Amino acid sequence: MPDMSQPASSTANSAEPDSEPKSEPKSLLETTLLGAIALAQSGKSYDQAAEQFAAVAAQIESESPEAATLLKRLWKEYISVQRSAVFYEGLSDAEAGLSEKMAESNIQLKRNYMRLVQEQ
Repeated sequence: MPDMSQPASSTANSAEPDSEPKSEPKSLLETTLLGAIALAQSGKSYDQAAEQFAAVAAQIESESPEAATLLKRLWKEYISVQRSAVFYEGLSDAEAGLSEKMAESNIQLKRNYMRLVQEQ
């Protein structure tokens, strides 16, 4: 049940101006930031991701320089983590390939050994 201590019109008017201007720019910033994150996750589009992030950081810096500084630090760490993830994923793929080749080689050696034993 709504609070009757304040008139309904003042409650509605005070809530609308505060929420509308903040939600629309935040939505645009959030969308741009999510786009930059998605580009960075691909591992091949770091330059495009950096451009999109720079636009977000510039907008935030005009509103709050301290928040922009923290966001930039977080972005650098995020990019570092993404690059490490891509590196270790490649390393893991290479290791899996070598492991498969070793298993195939081991099977071939066993077959060759069995043929030699049967020939004797």
